[in-house]
Amino acid sequence: MKKVFTVFFILFQVFVSGQEKREGNKHFSYVDASYFYGNIALHNTDIQHLITAHPEGMILGWSRKTFGQKAWEQLYNYPDYGLSFSYQNLKNEYLGKNYGLYAHYNFYFFNRNLMLRVGQGLAYTTDPYDKEENYRNIAFGSQIMSSTYLMLNYKKERILDRLGLQAGFSLIHYSNANVKAPNTSINSITFNVGVNYQLDEEQPEFIRAAAREKFTEPVRYNMVFRSGVNESDIVDSGQYPFYIFSFYADKRLSRKSAVQLGTEVFYSNFLKEYIKFKSIAYPEDGISGREDYKRTGIFAGHELFVNKLSLVTQLGYYLYYPVDFEGRFYQRIGLKYYISPKLFGALTLKTHAAKAEAVEFGVGIRF
Repeated sequence: MKKVFTVFFILFQVFVSGQEKREGNKHFSYVDASYFYGNIALHNTDIQHLITAHPEGMILGWSRKTFGQKAWEQLYNYPDYGLSFSYQNLKNEYLGKNYGLYAHYNFYFFNRNLMLRVGQGLAYTTDPYDKEENYRNIAFGSQIMSSTYLMLNYKKERILDRLGLQAGFSLIHYSNANVKAPNTSINSITFNVGVNYQLDEEQPEFIRAAAREKFTEPVRYNMVFRSGVNESDIVDSGQYPFYIFSFYADKRLSRKSAVQLGTEVFYSNFLKEYIKFKSIAYPEDGISGREDYKRTGIFAGHELFVNKLSLVTQLGYYLYYPVDFEGRFYQRIGLKYYISPKLFGALTLKTHAAKAEAVEFGVGIRF
């Protein structure tokens, strides 16, 4: 735990030391600390034996404020962005404790009294699944996982000098997205209360949005290549690479959002072993073992633009589907980062409803 704290505070110091002046502009930031207590959601009856008490923990954060120097800051009501660290005791001997490190955005509503934080990062668990020593932990198949948390807080700053208070609810999710089985994942719904402390004595006024011309853009076309490794739900069936080729058109509706329509082909090598296993172990399912492991699909989606980042959500349907695996409908959610107006990287999660299939690393071009 000391090592994790050390990494967090080194990163914190690096960001704080850089806030004094950059290109002639002073940056303003604050830190916050929250304690949380709650419940593990029973999203899957298979994890019933892992819910034995109320998990608790803490979230530490550092956030840099925005005041409207850039157009996107005004567009999103002057959000904050920064780093956060979480510690959670899941109060179960098989689940152990989790530590997470995240990048986050804070969005504000209702005269900046309501804050929504969205954090995405990696988590480390102390007690992952082991077929001999910890076979009951079917939630975490690997020691390193992806993690997402949402924090909805009523927040007041500078109640007593630079010190303020915040309280509300948090949702914390851990999953390795079937990089390694098993992976039923864990979702915690918690109540949190905490303090925030401003690192600067004063802060400037917000720059109010000037009138903008209506945003227009023609239809654009995108080509994306995604890859990674994953495993079927069968424990020890092996991790295999997958390759996905996507082509889609998008149309910007506004400065914030665009809609998408496209098609893609999946080369999922784990399905080769899955098909072989099912043909031998469950002949009553009618799988011969000679079925094709490839799939093709069509999808519709939405993209929400925040500075150089964007949030992608897509709903797809397999047109070519030789073997049944978790159903014909699939979903994708994740982030894109625009290296330039035409070139982007992507980190996305592909699921079938609540069942994750893969974490996808992608590169693409928009033209």
